[in-house]
Amino acid sequence: SPFWKTPDQKESESKPILPRQLDAEDEIPNYASINDSATSCVPCVGIARRSYVNCPTCQGTGRIPGEQEKQLVALIPYGDQRLKPRRTKLYVCLAVTICLLTTSLGIFFLFPRSITVLPAGLKASSIGFNATTTSIYLNMTNVLNITNNNFYLVTVVQLDIEVLHQSLVVGKTTMKTLLNMSPLQSGQIYYMVASRILDDNTYNICTWTKVKVHNILLHIQGTLTCTYLCHSEQLTFEDYQYVDCQGNATLPRPLYHCLP
Repeated sequence: SPFWKTPDQKESESKPILPRQLDAEDEIPNYASINDSATSCVPCVGIARRSYVNCPTCQGTGRIPGEQEKQLVALIPYGDQRLKPRRTKLYVCLAVTICLLTTSLGIFFLFPRSITVLPAGLKASSIGFNATTTSIYLNMTNVLNITNNNFYLVTVVQLDIEVLHQSLVVGKTTMKTLLNMSPLQSGQIYYMVASRILDDNTYNICTWTKVKVHNILLHIQGTLTCTYLCHSEQLTFEDYQYVDCQGNATLPRPLYHCLP
């Protein structure tokens, strides 16, 4: 009858006609991605009676609980430039190569090499005799060749010479010289030594006119002091020379004063 309703009709009448409005806290906003693509969004679910702040990763369009503000994780798109591998390995290898090359070149150019000292022989000589003491006075001018095999400047500062005859020192000299030798260059030093030989047999050989050969053997020992790169080095050398007592440069003549 029209006055009686079925249970289904009563249930349908109890339902509201308009849909229930969602509270602000129950709204489910979406997070927008960094590259503005709407394909991936993460909802922020609200809970009643909580403080909320704007979501910094959603460009301010979403809300998250305030206690989670410092627990956010930044999402970077896969195609972001920051995720692309940089040329770090290339730069490291290039820096290591440059350092090794610079070190190798420095060692190659600054590594100490030998300084060649080679006696070049007799340049000139003069002979004098003293018949009273049967002594021979000999002045020799010799040549010394020096070669700098280094790639930096070498300075010659001193030359010490000793002349020996029959194992006896007959002459000495010391030269305070200053010779700057450029890299990979050669130079010459002329030095003079005054010697006095006190030997009767040698005096007879040099003054005896019946003998055609008037040669005496002299042993020359020297020390050359060089400086380079705040370092000092002493180079020793020796040479044997035959000197003509009568000589072609000067003739034997009496000597009335002693050479110092």
